[in-house]
Amino acid sequence: MYNRVGITADFGTTIVRSIYILLFFGLLAFRNALAADAISVEAGYGYHTDMARVSWSRTWDQRWFTDHDWFLGGYWDVSLGRWSPHDAAGGNHQVTDFGLTPVWRLRPSQDYGTLSPFAELAVGVHYISDHEIYTGRDMSTHFQFGDHIGAGLTLGQHHDWDVMVRLQHLSNAGLQNPNPGINFYQIRLSHWY
Repeated sequence: MYNRVGITADFGTTIVRSIYILLFFGLLAFRNALAADAISVEAGYGYHTDMARVSWSRTWDQRWFTDHDWFLGGYWDVSLGRWSPHDAAGGNHQVTDFGLTPVWRLRPSQDYGTLSPFAELAVGVHYISDHEIYTGRDMSTHFQFGDHIGAGLTLGQHHDWDVMVRLQHLSNAGLQNPNPGINFYQIRLSHWY
């Protein structure tokens, strides 16, 4: 099927995928130039939609409550993801998701051997490429707020791996209706360098 300028939908999808893949490998190759401290991959599911995302993180210099058993720190998270809906009602649209999120992390002041628990809370902004996810789920705007809560473990002799589970909610916070939002249950793996 051709659009008004004679380009097929498959061609457009191929171009978007190619840009997405090039961006991922380009940013991975230049992670030091981006001053990232970590790279993460995550996968999730919610409302008949699978999601996958890659993120780059930069730790904050500031820490709070360091004289207690647990301290509060955080990091900036820049993400690029893809949503793949598979609703039986049809009208499924592949969605690319760009995000910028400040994340607050609570963790013990002392590490416990090779394991250290943590909890996270975040509220950030996202841009989604298509606000109609599938028939009956229209997010109304490309701009979305994304918040998450999660818990996990930092692993390894150098505490350079994180494994966590998260619940993430995205919606436009009532800026425009309808505003159904979407929740994702996620698992995330991060490597800190």
